[in-house]
Amino acid sequence: MQRMNKALFLDRDGVINIDHGYVYKIEDFFFTEKIFKIAKHYHDQGFLIIVVTNQSGIARGYYTESDFNQLTQWMIKKFLDQGIEITKVYHCPHHPDFDGDCSCRKPMPGMILSAQAEFDLALPNSVLIGDSNTDIEAGKKAGVGENYLIYELNNTGL
Repeated sequence: MQRMNKALFLDRDGVINIDHGYVYKIEDFFFTEKIFKIAKHYHDQGFLIIVVTNQSGIARGYYTESDFNQLTQWMIKKFLDQGIEITKVYHCPHHPDFDGDCSCRKPMPGMILSAQAEFDLALPNSVLIGDSNTDIEAGKKAGVGENYLIYELNNTGL
């Protein structure tokens, strides 16, 4: 059976929002300048929008799963306000110093492979946008067709 769905995988910190370290409060979350335009472009072409994000701040005790989930629900609503549905947000709450190795922390492809299984994704037809080499490595390991390394989608100097 041929897989039919394609996805735009987005890292969160540095791609969706300005990364100033362990962002978990709404008041500290600032969207990057072009993220809605990019996500809308792919959404309108039938791509599922899936977020894959390492969140080691949870393992480090900087914030809780509840804090992360509250911010995530707010972020999803902001995308909906722009006419963009985020299909799912996958996160890895682990850090090797605290939890040992796991299959979900990028550069491992676990979150992408979970999305593939859950949403019947054709990874060769999918796209990943990340701001670190670990994002790109995870995409390549999973077999994502196009992997783009960007530097924070923001040119306002924030």
